[in-house]
Amino acid sequence: MKTDVTTDREYELWVLLHQACDAMSRARENEVRKFGISMMQAAVLFIVKAIDGPATPAEISRWLFRKPHAVSGLLDRMEKQGLVRKVKNLERKNMIRVVITEKGENAYQRSKNANATCSILSSLSAQERDTIRPYLETLRNKALEELGVNHQLPFP
Repeated sequence: MKTDVTTDREYELWVLLHQACDAMSRARENEVRKFGISMMQAAVLFIVKAIDGPATPAEISRWLFRKPHAVSGLLDRMEKQGLVRKVKNLERKNMIRVVITEKGENAYQRSKNANATCSILSSLSAQERDTIRPYLETLRNKALEELGVNHQLPFP
């Protein structure tokens, strides 16, 4: 039985993308572990800082492509660690916003200044990074379309 060469090459590319992402994630996880946080916690801290306006669990879920209940559990653990506080919105009583604590700010600054991710990405020139960005966005957007995710993406 003959295999389809195109399908094989597409699968090989998918494996390569997965390997690159997995290796970068592991490097980032090892890096932020030194600061007492996980890669996902570092991502939440980044998102809370990056969101223009109040950071809500729903907004964080959209940025992370995670189910709301998974983000809720993550935020509960982060609150127990003293990294964030969940504050009721005074205008909308049923809305919670996430605020970074001093401990969380310290972890954010330390993890932001860590260099594994920058070191890995700097193996590409600025021009190569600019070139690859639209391709990655296209792949991400098509994958989200396949998943039926139709909300506007917060980044980029």
